[in-house]
Amino acid sequence: MTKTIRNRRLRYSVVIVAVIALVAVFVIRLVDIQVVQAAELNKASTAKRSIPVTLYGTRGSIVDRNGTELADSVTRYNITTAPRLVKDFQGKLGGTRVKDVSVADALAAIAKASDGDAGAMQKAIDANPGSDFAYLVKGLDVKHYEAVRALDVPWLYPQQQSARTYPTGATTGNITGFMGTDGAQAGLEYAYNQCLAGTDGSQTYERGEDGVQLPGSTVTTKQAKDGGTLETTIDSDLQYMASQDIADAAQQLGAVSATATVTKVKTGEVLAVADWPTVDPNNVDGTTDKGAYGSRALTDTYEPGSTIKAAIAAALIDQGKATPTTGVVVPYSRTFPWGGTIHDSEFHPTENLTLTGILRDSSNVGITELGSRLTEQERYDFMKKFGLFQPESAIDYPGQPGMQYGASPNWDQQTDINSMFGQGISTTAMQVASIYQTIANDGVRIPLHFVKGCTTPDGTTIDAPGVQPERVVSANAATQVTDMLQSVVTGGTLVGMKPISGYNIAAKTGTAEVAEGSKGYGAQRITSVAGMAPAEDPQYVVTVTFTKPQTNKWSSGAAPAFRTLMSQVLEKYRVAPSTTEAKTYPSTW
Repeated sequence: MTKTIRNRRLRYSVVIVAVIALVAVFVIRLVDIQVVQAAELNKASTAKRSIPVTLYGTRGSIVDRNGTELADSVTRYNITTAPRLVKDFQGKLGGTRVKDVSVADALAAIAKASDGDAGAMQKAIDANPGSDFAYLVKGLDVKHYEAVRALDVPWLYPQQQSARTYPTGATTGNITGFMGTDGAQAGLEYAYNQCLAGTDGSQTYERGEDGVQLPGSTVTTKQAKDGGTLETTIDSDLQYMASQDIADAAQQLGAVSATATVTKVKTGEVLAVADWPTVDPNNVDGTTDKGAYGSRALTDTYEPGSTIKAAIAAALIDQGKATPTTGVVVPYSRTFPWGGTIHDSEFHPTENLTLTGILRDSSNVGITELGSRLTEQERYDFMKKFGLFQPESAIDYPGQPGMQYGASPNWDQQTDINSMFGQGISTTAMQVASIYQTIANDGVRIPLHFVKGCTTPDGTTIDAPGVQPERVVSANAATQVTDMLQSVVTGGTLVGMKPISGYNIAAKTGTAEVAEGSKGYGAQRITSVAGMAPAEDPQYVVTVTFTKPQTNKWSSGAAPAFRTLMSQVLEKYRVAPSTTEAKTYPSTW
């Protein structure tokens, strides 16, 4: 009996010890899980159910002088899924009754609603069936997104993002540039990317095993910041007019390309800078001419031809070397001691021309006769003061030529002579516009610019260009050149252009030969007209250029486009008509 009791107690003891040991194991394991490994396990668990979401900072707008949007950001949606959760389900799928919906039927409905590809969606799911993330369709606008959302497919997860749109399209595409998959690609988008770009933020939420977001689980880990607004001086309505004008004229002339600029004389603001052909930033792939991705008016250099003669005349008068009535004997051609020869564009007998007559008839021989009264260095220095041989200081735009010339001219004797009629030197269309803005503004150059600045979300303005005025020639010299240029319109190379009723116009033509490398100059031309109005108190400068026109290779072919655009400018800004007769000087002596 005693032995039986002893055995029973022993068994009880063994059981109790075993239970205590088992409890101890569980306690130790529990402590290990809940205390020792708690942080690591919680992190691993959260990683499996925590879904990261990018909060996109909105890219800032590019606007014209009146606030019209040239480039803007709009909301777009990516539709994603978790492939491991994709399965058949019961739902309405956009209909009115609940039904069994297969994966294939769901993908077909999604494709129809989004204009997507059901086959591509299935491939994205099959690529990694056990994963938590895959794109089904990207970049949906609100309309298509709402159509997909209305299907109420349980395993779809939308991502919101920002996309770029260009309301004025190709009209201002040469200025705005465009965005690509790798970010800003051209134009102001590229030049001012730092100000325009938003800063993305981040957010996470937790998702249950069934793929449904857990309420109250959203955590913002980094706030998104929007980009600034870039304000330009461009008038989008005028830009459209200029674009249409040169497009029509270029196609009639059979030109390869064309540019136009409109500048406000008193401020140096560029109101329009048009190019043809140009890029539509909403459909960049539709542009086959990669040279049209930017603005040829800003990036392409060419020999300006006779438009440069106005600058030489202004320098001569400023330095007291000539007056509008200074006369010289002008033969058709001129030969120099080193064997070089120059001639005028059309044969004529020897004439007695004044400086006014030289500009009126655009005589190469005549301008070199008087221009040589200035030293090589003096003419070079004046050209630089007018804005040549250097980058545009107030324009930040990718692809502009560097033009880093030295302090002294570095050209041979022939180039020194040729430079006086715009041959052997390089300019851009914008630099020619700057010459005429200076003359129109009583000899004071204001660096041309088409950006006012970028306003950040907190109201701070940055990136404002430096536009410090600089006197180039005296007011008297500028006024006299302006008056002389009226003779070009009333009796010179632009005499065939129909007058703009009620306005005195001062302008100069240019017909530049196109160099063909080692072959020298060929038969192709670049024709242009640069001018201002009203001549007695210039308010606006207009330039037009046409590259390699075929039906009319003379500057007279460019005149109709100049007249049309200048007429539109004067009408749009309600410029008061001239109240005096055009002032002219004698052209001969």
